[in-house]
Amino acid sequence: MTSDTPHPGDGAGRVDGRASRWEEHRRQRRVELVDHTIRAVRQHGAGVGLDDIATQAGTSKTVIYRHFEDRTGLYRAVAQRVEGQIVGRVRSSLDADASPREVLESVIDAYLRLVERDPELYRFVIRRPLVDGPLDDDPVPGITSQVAATVAAILDEATTPAVAHVWAVALVGSVQACADDWLATDPATRMTRAELTHQLAELAWHGVAQTYRA
Repeated sequence: MTSDTPHPGDGAGRVDGRASRWEEHRRQRRVELVDHTIRAVRQHGAGVGLDDIATQAGTSKTVIYRHFEDRTGLYRAVAQRVEGQIVGRVRSSLDADASPREVLESVIDAYLRLVERDPELYRFVIRRPLVDGPLDDDPVPGITSQVAATVAAILDEATTPAVAHVWAVALVGSVQACADDWLATDPATRMTRAELTHQLAELAWHGVAQTYRA
């Protein structure tokens, strides 16, 4: 009787170990290249080119393509990193002891805080400079849908799930549009992040406040 289980000394275990180490090396290298891309975006702006990214990483475009297949693959990896930051910040802003109004403002501020802290990175994700055409799996709607789902969960106790979803999508869309406009406005004349957060929360809250009143 034979077995597919490798026996000690037959070399299969060593081959599997090398493959596992190589896969871990590739994973770590991808993380490093995303880190370098983010640094290049912060240094050169949202319109950064692949040559700038390769220089920042101390490597060549060929190596970048080896790990991400193409420019779009690199863009997706960066967008996924930003998605994790935005969604993570939004979820960490939820406080069970806070009122729904306070939670709503906290969620808005969490989104705008990242925009203010990393404006070029935000523009990079929204504008997709490395992408040469439409994306079938555009990550931007995925980011907004996750944030909207979090907001909908806040509003769900006040109304039906369908209405909560509509309110959440409308709120996230307005926050994103206002964030884009805010970034395009001269910092000397635009609202502070705190002021913008408050105004957006006021606008949103007065649309749902009647439902929360006894």
